[in-house]
Amino acid sequence: MDPKESATAKPPKAQQAALKRNDQWLARDTLAIIMAGGRGERLKHLTANRCKPATQFGGKFRIIDFVLSNCVNSGIRRISVLTQYKAHSLIKHIQRGWSFLRGEFGEFIEIIPAQQQLSEQWYQGTADALYQNLSIMKLHRPRLILVLAGDHIYKMDYGPMLAFHREQKADITVGVVEVPRQDATGFGVMTVNEQQRVVKFSEKPANPDCIPGREDLSLGSMGIYVFDADLLYQLLEADAADPNSSHDFGKNILPQAIDRLNVMAYAFRDVVTRAQQYWRDVGTVDAFYDANMEMVSADPELNIYDSQWPIWTYQRQQPPAKFVSSTAGHHGKALDSVVSGGCVITGAEVVESLLFTNVRVNDRSYIEKSLVFPDVVIGNDCVIKNAIIDTGGVVPAGTQIGIDPAEDARRFYVTEKGRLLITREMLDKLV
Repeated sequence: MDPKESATAKPPKAQQAALKRNDQWLARDTLAIIMAGGRGERLKHLTANRCKPATQFGGKFRIIDFVLSNCVNSGIRRISVLTQYKAHSLIKHIQRGWSFLRGEFGEFIEIIPAQQQLSEQWYQGTADALYQNLSIMKLHRPRLILVLAGDHIYKMDYGPMLAFHREQKADITVGVVEVPRQDATGFGVMTVNEQQRVVKFSEKPANPDCIPGREDLSLGSMGIYVFDADLLYQLLEADAADPNSSHDFGKNILPQAIDRLNVMAYAFRDVVTRAQQYWRDVGTVDAFYDANMEMVSADPELNIYDSQWPIWTYQRQQPPAKFVSSTAGHHGKALDSVVSGGCVITGAEVVESLLFTNVRVNDRSYIEKSLVFPDVVIGNDCVIKNAIIDTGGVVPAGTQIGIDPAEDARRFYVTEKGRLLITREMLDKLV
């Protein structure tokens, strides 16, 4: 290749094929462990009866579907999902939608609930969650362990990250994204040298380090880690024996490893264009709302229509969405919206909104910039704007939502940006 050509130029096809084969072998020797036990308290009422990874997203998915799809599409077919809080709907979803892997070929998605195997305590932190399941991890005899968070929205081929880990002879590799420096206070922030070796790690710093030469950006941890398996076992055992540890990767494992181990940062970029890839932490109600509303735009950054990288999920068998006229002659229609299977819009109008499975919108109602979860029924003559309506709610006829701020605040949860979160119980009180 001409040295004058761009360093980001695509490698020859033969080289690409070789890299792909190597990535596949690495994937087969990797055990993915998905941390799916978080409370998700910042999502408020959305996680009152479900854990964050089980929360619906994008019309027909659950949040955890994205990381599970990343694993399967990357060729990683040995997956352990660690659960803890309010896990019933998550477990049910995985059992129904993710049972297609074949155990006789060494493929599995196993659900590991918190079992108090080593003490009478539940998981004390991310490191402790793995330590309490150390014996199960060792049974699978992986060479590499890929630790993943189960509550982020993104599409990522983990193969190049595993290859980077091997090529750099890293002990630990951490996935990182570029985030605005003013927002980095909510992240674990990496400081790296020119070789992308991590020289400093700060957990949610008040004054985050910037990327050299780019003072407006910082490197935030994605909650993705690659470990050599034997090393991880040693680190977990040492951390468990430390009475002063909070048993957390970000607070304990990584900061202590930086000075004595080769800890590398892997930038989440397109392997060809080197552009920053789509990644969203939907940890607050506003962030959750914004990420879903991005799906409604004409050309969303997250392409769920990509047949080369499908997002797998469990879905009920529903008929197609239907738009019909009411007996009064009003037409059912949706503009700039996503409408899922089983929905029936009768003489109503839906604008810039996302309707999940089996929603009913009745005569003369108007929905704008809203997320409507599965099995919601919206009565006649309703107006709903800038709202999230949780599963199974029934909106009484004539209800006005997003019109009177004082009345909305009295009845519903209002976010910092003025979005409304509405549960079935709140709607029951209206009746």
